[in-house]
Amino acid sequence: MGRDVPAMVFSREDRRRYRDKVRRCLDVFAQMLRESRFEFDEPRAGLEIELNLVDERGEAAMKNIEVLEAIAEPDWATELGQFNVEINVLPESLEGDGAARLEKVIRDRLNHAEERARTVGGHMVMVGILPTLRESDVHEGTLSANPRYKLLNEQIFAARGEDLHLSIEGDEFLETYADSITPEAACTSLQLHLQVSPEAFAANWNAAQAIAGPQVALAANSPFLFGRRLWQETRIPLFEQATDTRPVELKTQGVRPRVWFGERWITSVFDLFEENARYFPALLPLCDEEDPREELARGITPQLGELTLHNGTVYRWNRPVYAVVDGTPHLRVENRVLPAGPSVADVAANAAFYYGLMRVLPYAERPVWTRMSFAAAEDNLHAAARYGLDARLFWPGLGEVVASELVLRRLLPLAYEGLDLWGVAPDSRDRLLGIVERRCLTGTTGASWQIDAVNALGDLDRHEALRRMTLRYIENMHTNEPVHTWPSP
Repeated sequence: MGRDVPAMVFSREDRRRYRDKVRRCLDVFAQMLRESRFEFDEPRAGLEIELNLVDERGEAAMKNIEVLEAIAEPDWATELGQFNVEINVLPESLEGDGAARLEKVIRDRLNHAEERARTVGGHMVMVGILPTLRESDVHEGTLSANPRYKLLNEQIFAARGEDLHLSIEGDEFLETYADSITPEAACTSLQLHLQVSPEAFAANWNAAQAIAGPQVALAANSPFLFGRRLWQETRIPLFEQATDTRPVELKTQGVRPRVWFGERWITSVFDLFEENARYFPALLPLCDEEDPREELARGITPQLGELTLHNGTVYRWNRPVYAVVDGTPHLRVENRVLPAGPSVADVAANAAFYYGLMRVLPYAERPVWTRMSFAAAEDNLHAAARYGLDARLFWPGLGEVVASELVLRRLLPLAYEGLDLWGVAPDSRDRLLGIVERRCLTGTTGASWQIDAVNALGDLDRHEALRRMTLRYIENMHTNEPVHTWPSP
């Protein structure tokens, strides 16, 4: 949810009007889909990266306002916690040297931001969960100053009616309660955007859902939370729990969670927006002045503000995005399963793997989602988050297979084929997918490196070991070498 909203209290009438407006937007959206009013020349790729801020000691630094003022660039923004910032990278074609150009843009912007952050005592860290983060760092007082976060926090807790229960059983066990949604700020991700046509949207979304598990296994980078070693990608269960509006009774009744994998393969992008309206009450019932029917009748593309705002408060791991640019609407699949980091090279490799697969799997003669159940795809995601490259995942034609073997035997060749179809230069293709291959062969992810580094400091207090590991992680991150080449702890 990227929109700024005012601080306010909502009435029953506000909620009724908003529900009616969402339904009106949904009707207009259906008409637009029928009449093919969407821009689509070629697939375009773009991304967002959420980052953590730390001080010289590697501890969380509540400085996002000062850091953003020092950076002073429009592509940087606040995130939920005062120790978070986000960069948005505009979409472009990957053809030719596009992949290398995208990597250079990210590296140059992050280097510039790091230089500016240092002037106010901050440093950038790309990691799924900041290892040094303490429970005392995540409370209502460390929410970012933007009123939308405070309002969202109030609405989620009003819906819950009780404190947030976090319970994650991994290599160690975490059970705690929170009185705000700020634990969600611990989750910092890489979000990959792919612009697609309305006709191809369902196939692309289904394909993205099918590969979510292998993506997470390959990129796991969040093994620690509040000093405990939990899952390889603890960010997945943490995010699912940290924005849950349901008390125990509603979970038992089968009410859908707002962080949602979904429950079925789709046939149209409309299915997802319609599910949002059918299953999820409004968190932020703010109505725009625009009448979408009147705008469309006048030949003007409607913003569908209520529909998009509501969509932004349903946290699908692959989210549909409707946006209007220069008066023309377009659709994107927003892939949200990946953690940030460890290095820009790793981020670029994760993106290349995803975009390569998304150029092939949606267009296969026998698509993968016609040969596996939706439940199997969801099970793959959680197994991958729990066990990383050692997870056993289901894949059609292979059955249950270790994640690293699935990537090497089946998915990596498809990613090569896909990048060729994108027209990616062979040297860029080989470098980025070579990183994926070596990660699988060595069994090294950001998560495994972090765990090994902390184990090597075993004589120290856990937090001190995490702090020293984080400083070494930051030092390696700045070399821009992929994590599988980082020195052994």
